[in-house]
Amino acid sequence: MALTRISITPSVAALRDAVSGALFAAGAQGLQEDGDALVTVLDDSGAAALLDDLVGAVRSVDSAALIDVSELPDVDWSSAWRARIGAHELGALTIVPPWLAEGRDPARTVVIEPEMAFGTGEHETTRCVVRLMPEVIRAGDVVADLGAGSAVLAIAAAKLGATRVAAIEMDHDAIANAEQNVAANGVADRVTVLEGDATVLLPLVAPVRVVLANILSSVITVMLPVIGAALPAGGFAIFSGILVAERDAMLAALTASDAWRVTRETSEGEWWAVVVERTGR
Repeated sequence: MALTRISITPSVAALRDAVSGALFAAGAQGLQEDGDALVTVLDDSGAAALLDDLVGAVRSVDSAALIDVSELPDVDWSSAWRARIGAHELGALTIVPPWLAEGRDPARTVVIEPEMAFGTGEHETTRCVVRLMPEVIRAGDVVADLGAGSAVLAIAAAKLGATRVAAIEMDHDAIANAEQNVAANGVADRVTVLEGDATVLLPLVAPVRVVLANILSSVITVMLPVIGAALPAGGFAIFSGILVAERDAMLAALTASDAWRVTRETSEGEWWAVVVERTGR
């Protein structure tokens, strides 16, 4: 079967999510990250028409994106794809796909089935949060994971001792994968996957001691009042999905009032993450 590979490199990193969303909306069945590029593969069934749709969708949100189209050789793409997904040692926890989980300590291993839902450990933003979590999560914590995707962060919170975690995700297509991962990691008694808008659902599961939000910086900024209302004084939030170039703007939003105190920052590549404490003011 003939296969066509489409590689799209957004003109700027800030348009990455918009390009990804446009591709899925136009009919892409999956995306893989290859450095700065987003890659999807088409088979020979209606490939020409779908290719035009995908290219048009990308151009509508990023006219300067670099698009490369090539024919692929006949290989076992399932094995090749699996070979690209590795184990990520992130301090207290390790994120692995199911085929690399054998022999690992379940208490410190988060097993994620890679599907369309975001969060396999392959992206810097996820790794930043997981590295920060051990100094924030305490035994018995109540946690909300906003934009949970594959539920990787919610599962990690449970493995670190949280006893009640709400994994909130508004993308219906991600819910089944999140529930599958929660069950596979043996944390269904602690993690509940909720489908819907976090601005609506977070107040319903509040109060929580920790909020995790690996989402767009613009969304985090808008949600700060809702997140703040869900946390008691002394509660914490870990924010990621923020470009290093956006750091100053995010810090300005956080310090515009006395409601937040920055306690830790980290970065990987072009991505930045921050731990903030909710003050009593």
